[in-house]
Amino acid sequence: MEKAFKNEIKSQFPYLCNSKILLAVSGGVDSVVLTHLCKRAKLDLSLAHCNFNLRDKESKADEEFVANLAKELQVELFVENFDTVKYAKDNKLSTQMAARELRYQWFEELRLKHRFDFILTAHHANDNLETFFINLIRGTGLEGLSGINVDSNYIIRPLLKFSRKEIEAFAIANTIEWKEDSTNASTKYLRNKIRHDLVPILEEMNPQFLDTFLKTQSHLKENEQLVEDYLSLLYPKIVEKTDYGYSLDINYLKKIPNKTAVLYQLLKSFGFTEWNDVYHLLDAQPGKMVFSTSHRLVKDRDYLLLTEIDKTEDKIYEISKDEDFVMLPMGTFSFLEVADIDEKVSNCIYVDPDKLEFPLKVRKWQQGDIFYPFGMKGKKKLSDFFKNKKLSLPQKENSWLLCSGEKIVWVVNQRADRRFSITSPDQKIIKITFSL
Repeated sequence: MEKAFKNEIKSQFPYLCNSKILLAVSGGVDSVVLTHLCKRAKLDLSLAHCNFNLRDKESKADEEFVANLAKELQVELFVENFDTVKYAKDNKLSTQMAARELRYQWFEELRLKHRFDFILTAHHANDNLETFFINLIRGTGLEGLSGINVDSNYIIRPLLKFSRKEIEAFAIANTIEWKEDSTNASTKYLRNKIRHDLVPILEEMNPQFLDTFLKTQSHLKENEQLVEDYLSLLYPKIVEKTDYGYSLDINYLKKIPNKTAVLYQLLKSFGFTEWNDVYHLLDAQPGKMVFSTSHRLVKDRDYLLLTEIDKTEDKIYEISKDEDFVMLPMGTFSFLEVADIDEKVSNCIYVDPDKLEFPLKVRKWQQGDIFYPFGMKGKKKLSDFFKNKKLSLPQKENSWLLCSGEKIVWVVNQRADRRFSITSPDQKIIKITFSL
């Protein structure tokens, strides 16, 4: 296996030979064998061990074992203790997901702080097989069946071509000790149930099942790449970046074959789960919406509008009288006293400062808001104003108001309120400008 591993490094990961590497070590056979293999390959190596404090004395014993391993191999070691149960409770996660988040967050902190080039984990072929079935059971797309990526960002998994049997055989042949996690024997976890109950049945039917699976998964990865290539050609014809997110051309989507598959590929990273509802938007009435935990998809005439769910809807920002330049989350306001009204553009207005009541307020528009549009007679509901301008729902929702007391001074970057306009050449003039 050592020779095969060195060939794998040479052919697939030659850059690791000149890189500073952080290797995640639990104390289990997979990560311990990977540590020995990397050491024998003379890679520049440091170890990182997470103690999740989930198995009392056993967790501490694992930590001590890894410390001795690092000392034996004369490599640097980083250790972090986590209150995993508390983190899981605070973030409403399963214990396994909490441990995963804590692990990778810490690895990234170490990578940045100590300038590691890559992080190595000991995922192997059997992990890939188990992940395939987990995703299949829970429901997934092609990417979920294609398996664990051999590399993703700074994380490299050089053992993915090797089986658990090969790894254990190498450890035994080389008298390498490791620590066995007692929870690995429990079938209360889905991964362990697949490992101990399902896979043995499949191997009984086909002793070469793992090899067959790896070949099949290789074909799936090729198909996934084919889909990505096809999508890259369609993307600029369907999707347009907007001020508030993305718009998808419904008419173009309806012309192409497999439109629902394309729609899934375009939107899969935005957290949607009710895919039938998403597909039905293509023929729904304007205004129909579908939500994920982070985004919203709206049918708007000939387009689907994708926007991030607004977290600032109820926020009100104040601007004091003595502030000439104010940076807010939605953009920057500047206040400048000028002698004349020169240009009239959408991102600035000219007002009478004596009519302003400070502090000014910046807020989102609300149903029932009324203003007196500059250049028009009488008052107008903002909802009617937006309707006349044919604004989309995201454009309406992202409209901000600059207010003096209860009065609207400016529908920002759209229309000023005439109640604050300059009526005499002898008045003081304040130019208010907004920029993103």
